[in-house]
Amino acid sequence: MSSPVQSLAESAVQSVDWQAIAPPTLTAVVALVVLVADLFVADARKPLLGWLSVAGLAASAALLVPLLDGDRSTFCLTGEPSACSYTVDRFTLVIQFLVLGGALLTALLSVTALKDARGRLPEGEFWFLLLSSAAGAALLPASRDLATLVVALEVASLPAFALVGIRHGDRRSSEAALKFFLSSVTATTVTLLGVSFVYATTGTLYLTQVADRIQRVDGQLHTLAQTGVVLTLIGFAFKTAAVPFHFWVPDTYVGAPLPIAAYLSVVGKAVGFSGLILVTVVAFPSYADVWGPALAALAALTMTVGNVGALRQQTTRAYSAVRLLAWSSVGQAGYLLVPIAAAAYSDDAEHAVGSTVAYALMYAAVNLGAFAVAALVGRAGTANRITDYRGLYARNPLAALLLAFFLLCLAGLPPGIIGLFAKVTVFSAAVDAGLGWLAVVMAVNVVIALYYYLQWTALLFRTPEGRPDKHPVPAPLTAAIALTAALGVALSGAPQLVLRFADTGLF
Repeated sequence: MSSPVQSLAESAVQSVDWQAIAPPTLTAVVALVVLVADLFVADARKPLLGWLSVAGLAASAALLVPLLDGDRSTFCLTGEPSACSYTVDRFTLVIQFLVLGGALLTALLSVTALKDARGRLPEGEFWFLLLSSAAGAALLPASRDLATLVVALEVASLPAFALVGIRHGDRRSSEAALKFFLSSVTATTVTLLGVSFVYATTGTLYLTQVADRIQRVDGQLHTLAQTGVVLTLIGFAFKTAAVPFHFWVPDTYVGAPLPIAAYLSVVGKAVGFSGLILVTVVAFPSYADVWGPALAALAALTMTVGNVGALRQQTTRAYSAVRLLAWSSVGQAGYLLVPIAAAAYSDDAEHAVGSTVAYALMYAAVNLGAFAVAALVGRAGTANRITDYRGLYARNPLAALLLAFFLLCLAGLPPGIIGLFAKVTVFSAAVDAGLGWLAVVMAVNVVIALYYYLQWTALLFRTPEGRPDKHPVPAPLTAAIALTAALGVALSGAPQLVLRFADTGLF
C-alpha cells in the first residue's frame, strides 16, 4: 500500500502526450540533426542537408494526420484539466498545417537559392535556422499560456533575424536584418511588459484562467489590467506588420534571400495572427470593448497604407517586384485583421476568426506561388524589377499563366475563385458585426489593389523587348510552383475546403 505522500507525489506527476507535441518536436530534432551533420558532411555533399530538411518538414506535416481524431491537451495543471500549456484543437491543426506547409515550400525554394548562391550562403546554418524558426512557429498556435506563447514567438522570430542577414558581405541584407531585429525586439519588450501587468492583476498565465480572472480584478488594479491588455496587443501588432508597425517590411523583404521573404510573408504572418487571435478571443474576451475598436482602426489603416504603398511602386526600380509583394502583404494583413476586429462585436467570435484563418490559407498558397515565380525570374540575374516580367509569356508560358493566376487570386478576380470567396467571407464578417464603415474601406482598398495586380498581370503578356531568353527551371523550384498552383486551383474548384472554417468556427 502506498503512503499518502507517495500518492500525492504520483498525482502531481504530469504525463506528456508525445503524439500531440510530435510535429514541432520532430522539426526541432531535425534542426539539431542538420546542425551536427553539417560538421561532418563535405562541402560537395552539403545539398543533402537541404533534402533532409525537406523530408523532415514533410514528416512533421504528416504527423498532423493522427491528431485529427479529437482535441488533446498536455502540460496541464494537476486537478485543473482546463488549464493547459499545450492544446491541439482544430485551430492548432489548421495553423500548424499552414506553418509546416509554408516552411516546406520555402525549403524547396531554398534548395535552388542555395545552389545558385555558390557558397555565399552557409548551408548548414541556413537549414538549422529555418527549421528552428518553423518549430517555434508550429508551437505557437498550440500554446495556451502566456509564457509559452512568448517563448514560441521568440523561437520563431530569433532565427528569422539571422536568416534575413545571412548573406556574407551584403550590406543591404545586414541593414534589413538590423531593422527587422530592432523592430521585433521592441515588440517583444512591449509584449513582455503587457504580460507582466496581466500576470500581476490575475495571478496566472494560463489563457483560460486569465479570461476568467481578469473580469474580476480589484477596482484599483483595473487600470493596470487595461494597460496590460493594450501593451500585449501592441506587441502582437508589430508581429502582424500592422500599420504603423509595418516600417520594417519592405526593406526586410528586399534585403533577405527571396525564399526567406516568402517565408516571412506567410509563416511570419501566421505566427503573428495566431498569437493575436489567442490573446484576444481566448484570453481577453471581456476586454472586447478595448481591442475591438483598436483592431478595426488598425485594419482600415493597414489595408489603406499597404495598398497605396504597392500602388506607388516604380516598375523600373530595382527589386520593385519584391517591394510590391511586400507592400501587398501589408495590405493583406489589413484584410486579415478585419474578422478579428469583428469578433469583438459578434455573438459568435469563433465564427468571425474562422474567416481570418480561411483567408490566411488562401493567401499562403497563392502568395508563396507568386514568390516562387519571382524566384524563377530572379535566376536570370535581373534585379527583379516589375519590368523584367514583360513578355514572360513568350519566355515561359506556364510560369506566366501561373503568376497571372496567383495575382488574380490575390486581387479576388476569376479564375482566382478562392481569392474572391475569401474576400467575400471577410467582407461578410465585417457586415454581420455591424462594421459597415470597415466593409466600405475594404471595398475601396480592393479596387485600389485591382489596379496594380492587373497592371502586373497585363505586363506578362505584352511583347517582350528583344529576343526572349529561355532558362531551365530546377526541379525543386518546379515542385514549389507546381504545389502552390495545384493548391490554388484545388481551392478555387472547391473553396468549401477552407471556407468551412468561417462557417463552423475553430475552437
